[in-house]
Amino acid sequence: MQASTHLVRGNFAIEISKGRVFPCFGEVKQRSLTLNRNFCIRSGSTCSGSRSGDVSMGAGLVRAKNGIEIAVRSSVKTRSIKAQASGGDIEDLTPFNPQAKSSGAVLPFVGVACLGAMLFGYHLGVVNGALEYLSKDLGIPENTVMQGWIVSTLLAGATVGSFTGGTLADKFGRTKTFQLDAIPLIIGAFLTATAQTVQTMIIGRFLAGIGIGISSAIVPLYISEISPTEIRGALGSINQLFICIGILAALVAGLPLAGNPLWWRTMFGVAIVPAILLAVGMAFSPESPRWLFQQGKIPEAEKAIRTLYGKERVAEVMYELRTAGQGSTEQEAGWFDLFSSRYWKVVSVGAALFLFQQLAGINAVVYYSTAVFRSAGIASDVAASALVGASNVFGSAIASSLMDRQGRKSLLMTSFSGMAASMLLLSLSFTWKVLAPYSGTLAVVGTVL
Repeated sequence: MQASTHLVRGNFAIEISKGRVFPCFGEVKQRSLTLNRNFCIRSGSTCSGSRSGDVSMGAGLVRAKNGIEIAVRSSVKTRSIKAQASGGDIEDLTPFNPQAKSSGAVLPFVGVACLGAMLFGYHLGVVNGALEYLSKDLGIPENTVMQGWIVSTLLAGATVGSFTGGTLADKFGRTKTFQLDAIPLIIGAFLTATAQTVQTMIIGRFLAGIGIGISSAIVPLYISEISPTEIRGALGSINQLFICIGILAALVAGLPLAGNPLWWRTMFGVAIVPAILLAVGMAFSPESPRWLFQQGKIPEAEKAIRTLYGKERVAEVMYELRTAGQGSTEQEAGWFDLFSSRYWKVVSVGAALFLFQQLAGINAVVYYSTAVFRSAGIASDVAASALVGASNVFGSAIASSLMDRQGRKSLLMTSFSGMAASMLLLSLSFTWKVLAPYSGTLAVVGTVL
């Protein structure tokens, strides 16, 4: 959006364009406002006064005011502009650039929220290296059905948690929901670390699943609502990056298993620490200004904005929240609206993308890469799985940097094609006798790719 306006007195004018202020001389033909004395501009408002002479108001003032509001809203670098003209002289012209401060101030709070994303990835990947050892310890080394229950119960809990996370966040607020979410995360991690029976392990995995399901709903929500516009796109992808970091951490945590078979208990118990840090960190993190505004808690919303962006941006962000609420004329959609003809295409495409992503083979990699490498004769099976986790983080970082330049669709087509080729290579390495001498190497290469 490009908008500009001019403030004119005599032969001197101030041009406001793209959020910047330029002095200019000569005749200004478009969007001009002639003043005899004082004129002041602030974000979202104008004020004028005269000590002598007449001030031309009317349609010119309306156009100038609208142009100023558009220019201020469209700028991310200049949030506040103040200009005064008295007697033909410019007394004060001070643009304000809060980008550096606002961008850095939110990062600690984003980091706290990302503990939830990291725990999501950690609980997904922790069973990879530990499954063989915990199966022996719990007396089910040959019972693949019970092993499957231990693996999949986490996802059953995550399904329950994902359905409740949004409701809890809307009712209690984002930060309090994070603190509530820490309860099943801590209890689940404790039960899995101390389990003496399969039943206790399954209950612990289910509770941990509820916790990561809630996290999957509120982590991206909270990050998007506290992020300033200038870095919102970059921070939007950090949730997935930290999930991959959590998977990598879980795979690396399994490295001591070869020398200490009981290390699997420590692997599960370690997850208690970031869950506690998440609860404590959220006690000191500001609530989402958007949620506070929606609840009618205006003073609290302004306080949160000051913490996140600085006091200079309170008026502007509150203005954006008000206009965002006023500009929405559509009624809120319910669950049954997802199945209406109006939304069926968008819903089907979105659901299919998630479905195919899961069916493309990534779950087999996350949960069973260590077992696959072991069957392929790889001596350092856990280390090879850690390499897979590192490649996962690398791929997420590449995608985050390319998605705005290359587009989402092209990356999806490339990645799905790559996953198909990788899984084909992996399966052929075990089924083609001619590739048997190279099965170990091909298994690692296919899984990493």
